Amino acid sequence: MQMELSHILIVLFGSMLAGSVNTLAGNGSAITLTILTELLGLPGNLANGTNRVGIFTQSVAGSYAFYRNGKLDLYRSRWPILITIVGAIGGVAVAVNVSNAAFRNVFRFLMVLMFFVILVKPKRWLRQTDPSKQTNPWIAVPLYLGLGFYGGFIQMGMGVFFLAVMVLYARYSLVDANAVKIFVVGAYTFLVILVFQYQGLIDWRIGLMMAVGQTIGGYTTAHYASRFEQANVWAHRLLVVVVLLAILKLFDLF
Repeated sequence: MQMELSHILIVLFGSMLAGSVNTLAGNGSAITLTILTELLGLPGNLANGTNRVGIFTQSVAGSYAFYRNGKLDLYRSRWPILITIVGAIGGVAVAVNVSNAAFRNVFRFLMVLMFFVILVKPKRWLRQTDPSKQTNPWIAVPLYLGLGFYGGFIQMGMGVFFLAVMVLYARYSLVDANAVKIFVVGAYTFLVILVFQYQGLIDWRIGLMMAVGQTIGGYTTAHYASRFEQANVWAHRLLVVVVLLAILKLFDLF
């Protein structure tokens, strides 16, 4: 496919915005997948695979920025990270052979539920990380396994659900939870890329172009969010907007 200059600019700036949104909230793939399918005309399965390239690079860049600025505590977060990745491996294995169409219908109502969870008692989303919080393994392990399975299987909205668990249950700040989220997503996305590449479902030329924008957006947002005192407040506001827009799109209310 021959890309015009206008297409290249839209790809770069759109993917940069998606990288920023994914880093502080989630669902940035709504932007990149729209560009891939509606603007560039890629079929759904090829767009899905191509989209993972930028998700991986933005996750690596954002994780590095958060870690460098002391917002990603890998040792404290080791069990949520490892358990979620194990769940994602199972989700990827199932996704190869099972359609997720039915889950996409359920997803609409999950996002409506999440919207109210975000709005009710917003101060819960703005507190700082509680390092003394101990989670019950009988609750935590199924939660993280389920999140990972969902992310590996369908991906849509996984970041939003992961933030809810990390903030409301594990008592992480919203910024610290985002740091763990993008590290986890980057780890299992590498495995997803291997699967899609094996099936020939990645357009590397377009994928790497989008990866440039997403990497810049992911790193820059993570870097400044780590240093900005009001980052939790703005991350919460962005999360509300992202979920609301997702609901409007899912129910065809635009």
